[in-house]
Amino acid sequence: MPTPRVTHGWTPAAAAVSTAAWGANQFTPLTSVYRMSAHWHSVSLTAMFSTYLLGLAPGLLLGGPAADRHGRRRVVRCALVLCAAASVTLALAAVSEVAVYVSRLATGVAAGCVFAAGTAWLRELSTASGRPDAGARRAVYATGSGFVAGALAAGALAEWAPFPTAVPCLVHALVCLLVLGATGGVPETAPRRAVTRRRPHPARLLRAAVGHPRFRWVVLPATPAVFGAATVAYVVLPPLVAGHVPGHAPLFSGLVAALTLAVGAVVQPWAARLDHACGGRATLVAMATVIAGLLVGALAVRRGSAGLVVTAAIVLGAGYGLALASGLREMERLAPESFRPSAATLYQITASGGFLTPLLLAVTADAVSYPAQLESMATIGVLCLVVAATYSRRHPPRPGTPPAGYFRAPAAGARPAGGTDGRSAAGDRTAQPRGSAPNDRTRSR
Repeated sequence: MPTPRVTHGWTPAAAAVSTAAWGANQFTPLTSVYRMSAHWHSVSLTAMFSTYLLGLAPGLLLGGPAADRHGRRRVVRCALVLCAAASVTLALAAVSEVAVYVSRLATGVAAGCVFAAGTAWLRELSTASGRPDAGARRAVYATGSGFVAGALAAGALAEWAPFPTAVPCLVHALVCLLVLGATGGVPETAPRRAVTRRRPHPARLLRAAVGHPRFRWVVLPATPAVFGAATVAYVVLPPLVAGHVPGHAPLFSGLVAALTLAVGAVVQPWAARLDHACGGRATLVAMATVIAGLLVGALAVRRGSAGLVVTAAIVLGAGYGLALASGLREMERLAPESFRPSAATLYQITASGGFLTPLLLAVTADAVSYPAQLESMATIGVLCLVVAATYSRRHPPRPGTPPAGYFRAPAAGARPAGGTDGRSAAGDRTAQPRGSAPNDRTRSR
C-alpha cells in the first residue's frame, strides 16, 4: 500500500511540467505589445522567438542523463529556478532587447530539462502510486495545459494589467517559486542503478534511425509539419490581422495560441486510431491536415479575416497534434529496443526545426507576400506527402511487420521500456510485434 505522500506526490510533479510549458509559451502574446509599444521589427521578434530552440535542444539532450545521475527532483527543481530567473529577465524587455534573447535561451534550457526529467518523474510517481498507465496521460495533460495556460494568462494580463510587458512575466516567476516549494517534499524516483548504467549514445541512435529508409522517406518529410504548423498558427497569422481586432491584439494572440495547442493535445489520441504500421496512415493524414491549414491561413491573410485565422488555428493545431503523435510512434518502431527510451527526445529535437518557420517567413516577407509564402509551403507539403505516401508501404519499420491490427496495447504485466525520455505529447506506447526482431520472423508467422 503506497503512502499518502507517494499517492498524491505526482501532482506537484505535474505542476512543474505545466509551469515549464507555461514559461515556454508566454512570450507569444507579448510580441503584440512589443510590436505596438516598442515598434520592434517582425524579424527581430521572430528571431527572439526562435532563440528558444537554441536552448530547448540541449535541454532535452542533457535533462535525461542529468536526471539519471543526480535525480529527477533535483534536476526539475534547478530547472524551475532557471525558469523563474528567465521570466524575471523577460520582464526587463522594455529596457533591453538583449534581455529577451537571454530569457528565451534560458527558458528553452529550463523547459527541455523539465520535459525530459519531469515527464519521467511524473510517470514513475504514478507507477509508485499504483497507477502506471496514468503516468503517460498525466504527462500529456500537464504539458498541454501549461502551454494553453501560458498563452491565456500572458494574453489576458497584457491586455488588462498595468505594465503589460512585465506583469505577466513576474506572475509566472511567482508561480515557479510556488511550485518549487511544492516539489520539495515529493519523493525521488530515480533508480539507484541509473547512476552506473550507461545510457545509449544519441549519435548511435541517430545513425540507427537515419539508416532506415522509412526514416528518410516517411518520418523526415513530415517533421517540419509538427512545430511548423503550430508556429504558423499562433506566431505568424495573428499579427497579420491585428488591425482587424483593434485594441485586443495581445488577447487575440493569446487565444489563438491557446486554441492551437489545445486542439493539438485533444487530437493526439486519434493518431493511435489512424495508425497503420505499414502504410503510415496517421502521418499522411497529419500532413494533409497541415496543408489544408496553410491554405486556410493564406486565405485569412488575403482577406484580413480574424475569423479565418481562428479556423486556420484549429486546422493547423489538429495537424500539429497528429504529426507529433504519429512521428513518435514511427520512431518507437524504428529505434532498437535498447535505444527506444531516447527515441522520443531525438524526434522532438529533429521536429523542433519547425520553430524556425516564423523567422524564415519574416526574412523573406519583403520579397514574397505572406499569402504566397503560405501557399508555397502548402505546395512543398503536397510534394512531401506524395513522397511519404509512395515509400510508406515500400519500407515497413521491420522486416515482416504485420498489419496495423496487430499493434495492440501491451498485455497485462508487460514490462514497459525504462529510462528517461522526453515524450511530452504522445503519451501512448505501441506494443512491438513479435515479428519485429529478425530472430523472431519465423515465430511471428
